[in-house]
Amino acid sequence: MSITKYNADYIITMDDIVREGHPVLRTVTEPVELPLQEKDRAALQCMMLFLKNSQDPEMSAKYKLRPGVGLSANQVGLTQRMFVMYVKDEKGNPVEHALVNPKIISHSVSMVYLPESEGCLSVDRPVDGFVPRYEKVKLKAYDLSGKEVVLRFKGYQAIVVQHEIDHLDGIMFYDRINQTHPFKLPQGVDIRSLYEQKGN
Repeated sequence: MSITKYNADYIITMDDIVREGHPVLRTVTEPVELPLQEKDRAALQCMMLFLKNSQDPEMSAKYKLRPGVGLSANQVGLTQRMFVMYVKDEKGNPVEHALVNPKIISHSVSMVYLPESEGCLSVDRPVDGFVPRYEKVKLKAYDLSGKEVVLRFKGYQAIVVQHEIDHLDGIMFYDRINQTHPFKLPQGVDIRSLYEQKGN
């Protein structure tokens, strides 16, 4: 797949999203060359626009999009280490990040999981089971301007970040579900449902 198609005018649709079973989703992505090239920046901007369109009722209906909060490069067929996320914070304000060569440099001991399991734009079937994630992560990456950034995420945003970095490492979310007992949680770990956090 040519990287050049993801230019400023390109609208990513569900036809561009690589589905499970495609080998690119099991590929460990390559570090992005720095300084950031215009084609890589354009690809990230296309990916971000997809997330925004997917959460916009009018645009998602027009382009028949499934709503998404995160998208990794290999989900659109690119074997580069970069992803985007677009989520709302507790107050409903948009939080957006386009991150290049992300690396988790530290994380909490405590863990959380989404009680309804995780979803994925590359997976067209329901998958039951708990996906254990660190409650807080600290990340080092480069932003769209090529500047190195250190970011901290917790709760839902931390889950999204870990889900996308897993993609970049060729890992699917359901790989982290206990294969024998999907709703069994890891032992000896402080882990709870994300929604028990509210009010803390």
